[in-house]
Amino acid sequence: MAGRKKEPGLEENFARLEEIIERLEDDGIPLEEAFRVYGEGMTVLKKCSDQIDRVEKQVLKLTAEGRLEELDHDGREEV
Repeated sequence: MAGRKKEPGLEENFARLEEIIERLEDDGIPLEEAFRVYGEGMTVLKKCSDQIDRVEKQVLKLTAEGRLEELDHDGREEV
């Protein structure tokens, strides 16, 4: 499909967040730019959260019988 951009992965989004934080820590950043960069950071942070949620749902465990089951939210097996 021409023109379709690949979404950045979690690592790329974390790297972008680091860049944004560094920019916001710059004392010389104009206020209007700081608001724009902050907004971009919140958007990237939401993408990271969504990506982490998807990964958590995909985490599986192998049972003693060789079956794959989803982990509980706390990572423990149900008894």
